[in-house]
Amino acid sequence: MAMKVALLGCGVVGAEVVRLLNEQSTELASRIGTPLEIGGIAVRRLGRSRGTGLDPELFTTDAMGLVTRDDIDLVVEVIGGIEPARSLILAAIKSGKSVVTANKALLAEDGATIHAAAREAGVDVYYEASVAGAIPLLRPLRDSLAGDTVHRVMGIVNGTTNFILDRMDTLGAGFAESLEEAQALGYAEADPTADVEGFDAAAKAAILARLAFHTQGVTAADVHREGITDVTAGDIASAKAMGCVVKLLAICQRSADGTSVGVRVHPVMLPREHPLATVNEAYNAVFVEAESAGRLMFYGAGAGGAPTASAVLGDLVAVARNRRASAAAPEGAHDTGLPVHPMGDTITRYHVALDVADRPGVLARVAEIFADNGVSIKNVRQEGFGDDAQLVLVSHQAPDAALTTTVEQLRALDMVRSVASVMRVEAFGGDS
Repeated sequence: MAMKVALLGCGVVGAEVVRLLNEQSTELASRIGTPLEIGGIAVRRLGRSRGTGLDPELFTTDAMGLVTRDDIDLVVEVIGGIEPARSLILAAIKSGKSVVTANKALLAEDGATIHAAAREAGVDVYYEASVAGAIPLLRPLRDSLAGDTVHRVMGIVNGTTNFILDRMDTLGAGFAESLEEAQALGYAEADPTADVEGFDAAAKAAILARLAFHTQGVTAADVHREGITDVTAGDIASAKAMGCVVKLLAICQRSADGTSVGVRVHPVMLPREHPLATVNEAYNAVFVEAESAGRLMFYGAGAGGAPTASAVLGDLVAVARNRRASAAAPEGAHDTGLPVHPMGDTITRYHVALDVADRPGVLARVAEIFADNGVSIKNVRQEGFGDDAQLVLVSHQAPDAALTTTVEQLRALDMVRSVASVMRVEAFGGDS
C-alpha cells in the first residue's frame, strides 16, 4: 500500500520535489519497500500553471485540512518562513505525521518546540535541506558523530556571499558590481539583505550549533552576526598580502574549558592553505573538527531547486523507511544545556589597518594601546609614506572584547586619521 505525501508549497523547490518523485517513483519504492504517492499539494493560489503534469485536483489552498487528513502519512514543508509553517508542522506532528522541512528560519527560531512535539508524538522531523542544500551534513553531525566530541564547526553556508567575495578576490570587482552579477545569475534575490547581512547564515549557524553540541537552546538571536556589505577592495588586497582570502563564515565552537559555546557569522581573513579557502563561486562547504574523527569537510552545491530537492528526497526516504518499520527516530531528548557565551568572550585575532600621520612615535603609541588591553601584536608593516602612510597590524589571539576596545581607543588617537579596516583572522594549523 502506498504512503501518501502532503506537499506544502510548490515553488522552485516544491516543483523539483514533485518532478523527482514522479521520475524516480519505481526506484524510490524499491528503496523504501512501498511506493510514495502525492496525496495533495497546498498552495496559496489555485489556477496558476505549475508545469508539474499533476492532476489539478491535487492542489488545495486548505493547507491545514491537508496535513491533518487521515490518509496522509508524511508531510513535506517547503513554503518557508515562520507562520503558517510552524502551525502546519505542529498540526501535522500532532496528527501523527512525520515531517520533512527545508525551513531554516523556523528551525533556528523555534526548533526546540518542534522537536519536543515530535518526541511526544513519536514521529520524525528531518531537515537536511535547511543547511547547505544537497550536502549531506546534518545527519552525519546528528548520527555519525553522536559518539564523538565536536569541538568546532566552521563553514561557508551562503552561496550568494561566497560568489560575491570570490568575484572580488579573483577578478578585482567591487562589492556592488559583484552583487549585481549574482542577481543577474539568480544567486541573489532582488532584496539581498538576508544573504549579504548574514541573516541566512546565522539561522544555519544556530541549527549547526544545536546539532554539533547537543544543546537545544541556541536560536538565531544568539548568533553574533556581521554581513559583507562593508568589505572593501582594500580588505581583499590586505588579505592577499597576508596569503589569505576573505570569506563569510559561520563558526560554532566550544570554549576551551568546554562549559559554553560561541556561535558567530562574520567575514574573516582565512589562510589560503585552509580547505575552505578553495571553495569558489556559489558553492558551500563545512569544516568539522572532532576529538576522535579529526578534521572532516563536507562540500557541494548549497542552494538551488534540484540540490535542495535532492536533500528533501533523501529525508523523505529516511522517514518513510522509519514509518514502515514503525520505528521513528526523533531528535534526541538529551540536552547538554551549554550556554552561548557573549561574542566578547570569544578568542579571536584581528587584522587592523590604520591611516596614520607619518611621524616618529606613532608605532610606539599604537603598540602601547595594544599592550594596555592585554593584546600582543603578531606582525606589523607600514605601507606608503607621508599623507598615504598606513600601519597594518595583526594581533595574536585575544578575547574579542579586548580587541574591540583596542580598536576604539586607536580611533580616538589624534595621530590616527582613520581606522581603514578591521577584520578577524582565522588561524589554521595551530597558528595563534
